[in-house]
Amino acid sequence: MTRLSKESIQQALTTSLFGRKLFFFESIDSTNACAKTLAQAGTPEGTVVVTEFQSHGRGRHGRPWSARSGENLLFSVILRPPLSRTSAGLLTFFAAVSVARGIELVCEKLMEYKWPNDLLFNGRKTSGILLENSLDNGNVDYAIVGVGINVNQREFDGDLSRRATSLALELGRSVDRTLLFTSIMTSMELAYHDVRTGEFTALLDEWNARCTMFGHQVTVAQNDTRITGKAIGLNADGGLILETPAGLRTIYAGDISLLPA
Repeated sequence: MTRLSKESIQQALTTSLFGRKLFFFESIDSTNACAKTLAQAGTPEGTVVVTEFQSHGRGRHGRPWSARSGENLLFSVILRPPLSRTSAGLLTFFAAVSVARGIELVCEKLMEYKWPNDLLFNGRKTSGILLENSLDNGNVDYAIVGVGINVNQREFDGDLSRRATSLALELGRSVDRTLLFTSIMTSMELAYHDVRTGEFTALLDEWNARCTMFGHQVTVAQNDTRITGKAIGLNADGGLILETPAGLRTIYAGDISLLPA
């Protein structure tokens, strides 16, 4: 399996901002943690931290993100968008759409979305996004978008074996990770114009079109609480609208499960 390198990535990039400043590690504790330290030191947006292996990779709610060395894509991007606190969460949808576009250009297969931050291939998780925002006086000072993509990994441990998949497993072939990474950087740079202008309508519309759970009964787990209803769509802030027996309800956080028909 071909290893990633900083030189091969930057030679393949056609972007002017995203990935032009790049930190590459064979191994690191967490790309998000490193990117956060860099952002706090004033590192410009578009900077990307890439690694072949994370010893303490994280998903939402501090859950571990496990990925085998040299087989996947693990990276974090520093952003400094002119957004308010109320719009900060929409960066998850910017990232999801950008990653899906980048994957589809390389793999020629459509991706699906699962609210709030998962990308699916044939109904199984292929990618996750971890957004961490730092606010200053109610506005975004910086944002870290962490992305993990199962690319060429063909075996998953434990419960992941039935819930997760990889691009290689679904395509029946290995995927060039350098090509995939540069495709995603290009997609992010193209979509970032909408983020800078605070115009998320097109990105949310595209996200909605790729989400397969709308119209279905779902359960959202929030700590010890369970909320069940029909997933209707997203509101303007990216909240999930549920039709419950008590009426419409908007959810902004939680783990979602699709109920059997």
